[in-house]
Amino acid sequence: MPPSLEDNKATVLDFYEVGLNQRDFEAASKLIGPRYVQHNPLIADGIEGFRDFLGYLATEFPQLRAEVKSVFADGDYVIGHVHGIRVPGQRGTAIVDIFRLEDGKIVEHWDVMQPIPEDAANQNGMF
Repeated sequence: MPPSLEDNKATVLDFYEVGLNQRDFEAASKLIGPRYVQHNPLIADGIEGFRDFLGYLATEFPQLRAEVKSVFADGDYVIGHVHGIRVPGQRGTAIVDIFRLEDGKIVEHWDVMQPIPEDAANQNGMF
């Protein structure tokens, strides 16, 4: 049976935890398919591009945290609304990640990021 929407969401949530929060390449690589297409222009395609990205995060932002505020699934796509904090005490970044999965593995990724401003024109918050 193909993975359910809940299975796909669980895969992405695991990816955030082991990949981004723990920067555990071995664990995260098990969640990535044989071909990984990256649409963030700062990260190379493929598993090696992801490995290099994790190395960069571990060196430059060793206390980085990705706090998933909500996650949605539609077919093979999973969307995460995330509060990314590179350095504790900073406001951080509001992030929307879009993942495409095949056979329960992440095979493609897009993201958009917006710094959280000190002052906002409304009181709605970004999450």
